[in-house]
Amino acid sequence: MPPLTPRLQLKVDELFRRWLGDPHTQRALSHALHRIRDPGATSDPAAAATPDADPVNTTSDPNPAPRPLPRPALRTTGPRTVHAHKKEEPSPQSPPPGHSVPAFYFPCGRPPLLPQDTEDVIALVECAFEGLPRGRAGLGDMAVVAKACGCPLYWKAPLFYAAGGERTGSVSVHTFVAMWRKVLLTCHDDAARFVRLLGRPGCSGLIQEDFVPFLQDVVNSHPGLAFLRAAKEFHSRYITTVIQRIFYTVNRSWSGMISREELRRSSFLQAVSQLEAEPDINRMTSFFSYEHFYVIYCKFWELDLDRDLTIDRSDLARHGDGAISSRMIDRIFSGAVTRARLPRKVGKLGYADFVWFLLSEEDKTTPTSTEYWFRCMDLDGDGALSMFELEFFYEEQAQRMAARGVEPLPFHDLARQVLDLVAPRCPGRITLRDLKQCGLAGEFFDAFFNVDKYLAREQREQAGSPQDTDSDPAASAWDRYAAEEYDFLVAEEAMAGDDNDDEGSDPVDLYGLADEEGDDLEPL
Repeated sequence: MPPLTPRLQLKVDELFRRWLGDPHTQRALSHALHRIRDPGATSDPAAAATPDADPVNTTSDPNPAPRPLPRPALRTTGPRTVHAHKKEEPSPQSPPPGHSVPAFYFPCGRPPLLPQDTEDVIALVECAFEGLPRGRAGLGDMAVVAKACGCPLYWKAPLFYAAGGERTGSVSVHTFVAMWRKVLLTCHDDAARFVRLLGRPGCSGLIQEDFVPFLQDVVNSHPGLAFLRAAKEFHSRYITTVIQRIFYTVNRSWSGMISREELRRSSFLQAVSQLEAEPDINRMTSFFSYEHFYVIYCKFWELDLDRDLTIDRSDLARHGDGAISSRMIDRIFSGAVTRARLPRKVGKLGYADFVWFLLSEEDKTTPTSTEYWFRCMDLDGDGALSMFELEFFYEEQAQRMAARGVEPLPFHDLARQVLDLVAPRCPGRITLRDLKQCGLAGEFFDAFFNVDKYLAREQREQAGSPQDTDSDPAASAWDRYAAEEYDFLVAEEAMAGDDNDDEGSDPVDLYGLADEEGDDLEPL
């Protein structure tokens, strides 16, 4: 997928605002402005008092003798040139040219005002290694080392692999100290250090494969995932789901690489820190919830009839009992929102792309969801939705409503409603910024390609009943959907188990989620 590259002018404006807002910059500008307003304070007083004085003759005589004026033919402009040059020289108090603009871009974090006491941290790390056998640490010993480094517990795998533990199975104190000292001296915040530990050498960001060893360690050691460790077949499925959720939320540029700045702006590192204090993994709803993974994977398994871990257009058309229009499904498979992966089957959608689809479909209030569906509806890729594009999608929507016995609105009436709803800056053209600012992107998108949600919303508005009166107002639309679907799946499997107990037969694997050895992917 082509990345969303920022415009050059917007980036230049952003960097200029950062530079202008820096306290060092403001002090330098204030000093320069004072020099402009009071030039006498920085100029040579002697030169200003005697502008026509001879700079060569510097001796003073109380009774100077009159000197003959030089002949016009022999007069030169040398003294005046030297004198003018003296006026332009900066004063000793002014900063030298090129050094008055302070640094304002810190890709690895802003260095601390006071020098960091690195040696104290290194001493704690060496003390932690002294308590280990032979002074070497395996992956199972890295918890105490991570604490000595001042890092969250689940940084232990990135610390271990960054020091070369994957090659030798353990790391020595000298190897680890050399690595950690270099990280402390070059990376000045958690985001930069996490990228340095988890990323590949020389890379300034994280790709999806970089998260695999970190998440595998979470699966192997978190108490809330103890039941999943025996079902090794589903480790990769859970890890893939969490990775896609991380990139869906954090990678706001759609570039396929999470930058340090994106990591700083997200809540991912805070969620990693909370893993240690939260034994119930299902309470980590932002990224790590097993219940959310169970719902996503079961929804995909229901559509994947041939069990090849890919779905085609006809499979996706069955999602939500056929709620999504065929024209929108064609746009999803066109490559507008799917990422290029090799090898890739033509006309197929993999599990990773399905995660993005389901997150976007069930919660249209997030920025990524708005961008997802906007890309699908923007047929010509010009960054704006025209009336032609809206009519193209609404034409099938109107036919689907008529097939259900509902009289659809004429397009020009619907167009007036959505224009009043969104209030675009340019009449007749709806941009991504307009949809994000109006805060009603979900209502807008459902009106054009999801007939079930559109009709349900219309009925609620006519009845005057709010949506989800009994749900937690702090929970997102995706959290409410996942909780409802998980309860439904658990009840469905419980009913299937009761029926089999009555018949005296073996339990039925309702979703085909058992491996050959009998390990089930089961609800909590």
